[in-house]
Amino acid sequence: MGLFDSLKSKGMIFTSAFCTAGFLTGFLKDQMQGAKFKNEIKATDKRVIITGTTSGIGLETARELAKREAHVYMACRDMKTCETVRDDIILDAKNRNVHCLECDLSSMESIRNFVKKYKEKENRLDILINNAGVMRCPHSLTKDGFEMQLGVNHMGHFLLTNLLLDLIKKSSPSRIINVSSSAHLKGEIKTSDLNSEKSYDAGDAYNQSKLANILFTRELARKLSGTGVTVNAVNPGLVDTKITRHMGVFKSFSGVIFKPLTWPFLKTSRSGAQTTLMVALDPKFDSISGLYYSNCEKAQVSEAAKNKTVGEWLWKVSEKWTNLDENKK
Repeated sequence: MGLFDSLKSKGMIFTSAFCTAGFLTGFLKDQMQGAKFKNEIKATDKRVIITGTTSGIGLETARELAKREAHVYMACRDMKTCETVRDDIILDAKNRNVHCLECDLSSMESIRNFVKKYKEKENRLDILINNAGVMRCPHSLTKDGFEMQLGVNHMGHFLLTNLLLDLIKKSSPSRIINVSSSAHLKGEIKTSDLNSEKSYDAGDAYNQSKLANILFTRELARKLSGTGVTVNAVNPGLVDTKITRHMGVFKSFSGVIFKPLTWPFLKTSRSGAQTTLMVALDPKFDSISGLYYSNCEKAQVSEAAKNKTVGEWLWKVSEKWTNLDENKK
């Protein structure tokens, strides 16, 4: 065999191997997307609020609900980006009932202003999806002095939900969905250092905030029993979104290598939204409350998440820290 034939043969082998690897990677990616919510039920004229909709799971949730004819309110901090995303959703869904309202979950004042503006526009709320979150960020504080992950992931949504409860109850049967994470399984509510003032670990603080989401869900479900309002938590799974931007391995040089290696194992944002959509839309959730769902199936929570005493303690602390009674006046 001549040199040319040898190079040609090696080139064909390389091309074949490359194509095979590409096919197998794509196949693996497809297999990791998880269950899909296949019910084509509409959400015609339902009023929906979703936090954190400028990218990722929140954006895809908003897009799908707009396609299903809902009136979608995008609660976002970055209004410029929100308006751009809104225009895209309107064109894609052919639904002009998509709105942007400013809501910075790291500011109690911004949350109160959002609720005031929403109530000036609407007199009902059928679905509230508490989706926004931050993950493993460097230590920082919200405008009200909360550790950022606890403040945004839990305290902000706690206040927002409670200030909207009158409309949610009025609109029953209605639903509240809290987006949590499997990270709650490692979480611990640090009753002696809830705000991470004595020490701070980004991973521990994130896990605590996700456990707080579950405890909040279960306690709120108990308080709303018999009202026609259901409350459930969901785990979207491992999703390729911007929430990982603070994780060192993704923003370092090694991330250039690491992220492509993990890509086949990550869900797309659309796949990550499926469990949220199921809990928001499936008729059976008119009577299911206080549970946790992952991959479109009921899932188990940690023992810490079942601790009613800690759940009640966290509720009382959250009421005090957010000045909830004062804000209701």
